[in-house]
Amino acid sequence: MRIYNSNEIKNIALLGSKGSGKTTLAEAMIYECGVISRRGTVDAGNTVSDYFPVEKEYGYSVFSTVFNAEFNNKKLNIIDCPGADDFIGNAYTALGVTDLGLILIDSEYGVEVGTENIFRTTAALKKPVVFALNQMDGEKADYDNVMEQMYDHFGKKVIPIQYPLESGPGFHSIIDVLIMKKLEWKPEGGAPVISEIPADQMERAQEMNKNLIEAAAENDETLMEKFFDQGVLTEDEMREGIRKGLVDRSIYPVVVLSAAKDMGVRRLMEFLGNVCPFVDEMPAPVTTAGEEVKPNADGPLSVFFFKTSVEPHIGEVSYFKVMSGTLRAGEDLENVSRGGKERLAQIYTVCGQIRNSIDTLKAGDIGAAVKLKDVRTGNTLDQKGCDYQFDFIKYPQPKYQRAIKPKNEADAEKLAGILTRMHEEDPTWVIEQSKELKQTIVKGQGEFHLRTLKWRIENNEKLPVEYVECRIPYRETITKAARADYRHKKQSGGSGQFGEVHLIIEPYTEGMPEPDTYKFGNQEFKLNVRDKQEIPLEWGGKLIVYNCIVGGAIDARFIPAIVKGLMDRMEQGPLTGSYARDVRVMIYDGKMHPVDSNEISFRLAGRNAFSEAFRNANPKILEPVYDVEVLTPADSMGDVMSDLTGRRGIIMGTESENGIEKLNARVPLKELSSYSTTLSSLTGGRSSFTMEFNSYELVPSDVQEKLLKDYAANHSEE
Repeated sequence: MRIYNSNEIKNIALLGSKGSGKTTLAEAMIYECGVISRRGTVDAGNTVSDYFPVEKEYGYSVFSTVFNAEFNNKKLNIIDCPGADDFIGNAYTALGVTDLGLILIDSEYGVEVGTENIFRTTAALKKPVVFALNQMDGEKADYDNVMEQMYDHFGKKVIPIQYPLESGPGFHSIIDVLIMKKLEWKPEGGAPVISEIPADQMERAQEMNKNLIEAAAENDETLMEKFFDQGVLTEDEMREGIRKGLVDRSIYPVVVLSAAKDMGVRRLMEFLGNVCPFVDEMPAPVTTAGEEVKPNADGPLSVFFFKTSVEPHIGEVSYFKVMSGTLRAGEDLENVSRGGKERLAQIYTVCGQIRNSIDTLKAGDIGAAVKLKDVRTGNTLDQKGCDYQFDFIKYPQPKYQRAIKPKNEADAEKLAGILTRMHEEDPTWVIEQSKELKQTIVKGQGEFHLRTLKWRIENNEKLPVEYVECRIPYRETITKAARADYRHKKQSGGSGQFGEVHLIIEPYTEGMPEPDTYKFGNQEFKLNVRDKQEIPLEWGGKLIVYNCIVGGAIDARFIPAIVKGLMDRMEQGPLTGSYARDVRVMIYDGKMHPVDSNEISFRLAGRNAFSEAFRNANPKILEPVYDVEVLTPADSMGDVMSDLTGRRGIIMGTESENGIEKLNARVPLKELSSYSTTLSSLTGGRSSFTMEFNSYELVPSDVQEKLLKDYAANHSEE
């Protein structure tokens, strides 16, 4: 392979809903380039893209696959991304290092929720988009219907480049209105027979050609003037106008094809090579310091690592993009993200599981290295004296979680190491060692996502594990004032332990007046505040402690010990052992012994007095409530709404957006445990959702009663 410059390289993310045919298209593209001599199929499990054992086991793409295609003296670096919503993190990664999203649409199903989600991601990252209507030969394929959907969803920026003479099983020819020719394929596909447009299609073709010329001219003043003067543009001028429109997202070209039959694939590659922007035509990426870095092969060398995988028979493979400069095999670089030096002894161009050693890669190009010493996803490696650092890949929030544990407790440490490595491969697998819940929590994008993680641990690492329900991070608080006192006394020969604490507690809210007078029964307590501590709690809320001791009943040196006792109970609430929050405590009296009083005595006295007062203060349990947004086809709206209501969800509103229904609800976390799986089942996998923490709310009384019973039963067993 020859060395390509940034003005000869195009980096493309291959995107689309599950089943839209991305892997099949990738196979056809590298076949057309001569990389492989025979096309594999997804059903046979012999494609270049889906080569991991877990992908062959499940029959769908799990990881993004990097491959390159040399076509017409240009280099196309393409990243094939999984279509399932569970693996959407791969699309975020791919779009971070590519310059265009090629979005496939299944011509039988049209625009799906997954298509919408992917398009939103490209919009958020300001990436150009080309649409490809694939599977035009499908039984239910309907070009006109899909185009209507696209206009409804994406607006008038959608501009057809081609249209089929026939949709469905009879698909074998198209009219290309950019080159104004008819392209026709034999049953085996491949290179088309190019001929003039038939007379009965000329009027339609000319109308679409005119629309294309107008759309192209709008992106360049010189082209616009020529169009007004002459009414036409040359083919090259149209390409230039489309390219500029792609860069600023003012045009979304649409092509048609059948990847499975290799019809339209070569023409698609010509279009990508001739029309889509080169690396050096896109806005320059920005470092963490806000500095633009153009893809200059003569600039300082900086390499960004965007993906890590452990591959069969090879080990760790690290994928990178050369952000600036020229990378040569054997280069010594500094890891500005982690510190230390790294030698890239060998570098490769990659085509799925095919790796070819290469000596040099220039700015804008994508490659791989194997078995690096200490490089992780998201790291930047620079030559000495260069301080570029990149951090432009932002991942979606997790929406499915489970606690994981080894079946043999002795393997806990081994599992922790494996999970750390798995997170480095796929940052959307989020690992949390929860001190509060006393569980190892694994978070991901869905049930499939975590099932894939479990499969890899058990089959690749030979470590049996199991998932269990995550405990819910409840909170405890109080709703009225209460008083209690507690005497801790212990005598076991010699000096003993003695401490007595009297205190009042009440709910805390921001801005409430300072404590003054309290009445319990017939007894009134007038407090004089001597000192105040405001303790923000790391789990939310506050603990406010007032020292109201008068007459030296408790020495000031014991107050910190009492506060520690209060914090013991705040960290392990009296009701369910959950964190407590938003409590105000007034320590107003007590007793001490000149010999037996010490810090441990007052810590225990404070803790037990607080527990008793807490239980008498009409305590309540709070649960985390999340904002949930569901995108679903209209025909599933009733089922989705009914299901959320059954999960104690409150529907906050609905709206229709380009034929897709959007539903907003507020749902307790406890009820979202398996929502990802249920939603997929309800809607045939055509819906997606996001969730974001909103607040802590009181649990209903029946739920609180059950929680208290469960905790009491488990506590007594312990």
